[in-house]
Amino acid sequence: MDLTDTPDDIRDSTESPPDFTEWDSPEEVLKGGPTRERLLSVILQLRTPTKVSRIAEQADCDTETARDYLEWFTSMGMTREISGRPVRYERNESYLQWRRVEQIRDKYSEAEIVKELKETMKRIEEYRAQFDADSPEDVSLMDRTEEASVEEVWEALSEWKTLKQRAELLDTARQNGHSSSGGAKVDA
Repeated sequence: MDLTDTPDDIRDSTESPPDFTEWDSPEEVLKGGPTRERLLSVILQLRTPTKVSRIAEQADCDTETARDYLEWFTSMGMTREISGRPVRYERNESYLQWRRVEQIRDKYSEAEIVKELKETMKRIEEYRAQFDADSPEDVSLMDRTEEASVEEVWEALSEWKTLKQRAELLDTARQNGHSSSGGAKVDA
């Protein structure tokens, strides 16, 4: 028997294969779950101020329910209300950044944060040297296509941007590491 052959006794011969047409569509699966979770999922994906009715539609709930939760999310700092007619909401980036920093501080000790920050900064320096630039925004894709494909340059620049964001989060977590909240802290 070849390694790629399927043994005859692997499947019960009386068992029928699954009927994939009976499975729920991805859209139907996403409609399940508590309303609050569906609304939060929609909010986390917002990129621009969005009307309540549009948010409700995406979360598959009625407008009044969405409005109530959005007011609650705003009081918690997760969203911002943009007044006007109609009222619109957007996600609060500073809240999300704060949450990310708190997650880092809860999960890692101060020593681990410093170590990761040093490694991240080292990789950023490697990109600076590779592209002879201070920032990924200073690099033109078109000027770099002689050395590598556009996709390779774009991927490297995207990773560089991600590393910069990671370094900012780690540095903020490191600076705030002396406060009483957070996980295991190590005095350095």
